[in-house]
Amino acid sequence: MTRTPRTWSGQVFIATSVDGYIARPDGDIDWLTDPPAQSEHAAEHPGPDPAPDYDGFIADVTHLVMGRGTYEKVLTFEEWPYGDRRVIVISTSLAAKSDAAADERVTVVPSVDAACALLADEGAGRVYVDGGRVISAFLERDLIDELVITRAPIVLGEGLPLFHGLPRSTRLVHLGTSTIEAGMVSSRYRVEHAATPGGEPVDPER
Repeated sequence: MTRTPRTWSGQVFIATSVDGYIARPDGDIDWLTDPPAQSEHAAEHPGPDPAPDYDGFIADVTHLVMGRGTYEKVLTFEEWPYGDRRVIVISTSLAAKSDAAADERVTVVPSVDAACALLADEGAGRVYVDGGRVISAFLERDLIDELVITRAPIVLGEGLPLFHGLPRSTRLVHLGTSTIEAGMVSSRYRVEHAATPGGEPVDPER
């Protein structure tokens, strides 16, 4: 697949269960937001080149791209977590809803291509890509440059997976792993892009 030339970098920062789910089948993430108190986890350890925490990760994010399910989940939070950053929601159904259209914090587009066109038009820099299906769609198109995946110490057994039916393998370069609070293990990866005429991968530090 020929990668579209771009000036922005696609970044993933997401938590999963040990068996690779980002939510229970009904979308619930109580296992992540309200974990039981346990004192027997291994001590925190940063390791070499540790992954950033959320505040460090989002500090220089200019745009966010997510799907409908992620957007609707964020609406249940007590506070909007993205400040005044540009948020793009990919959904064909939300565009017809007056309440979504009235939310001035987001722009609803119908497709990944439309999201990418908007990112290009607005000169996006670091783009936070969120939600399993959207991450998979961007990864399939070679639009992800780096991933931070944090594994929570739980096996859910079933749920919503991080990755969805990718048609090919994607090689990753492991940049570092650290143990953080409550037994969470955070790993940072760089995506090895295919050698295509789309230009060099975008520098994720841009």
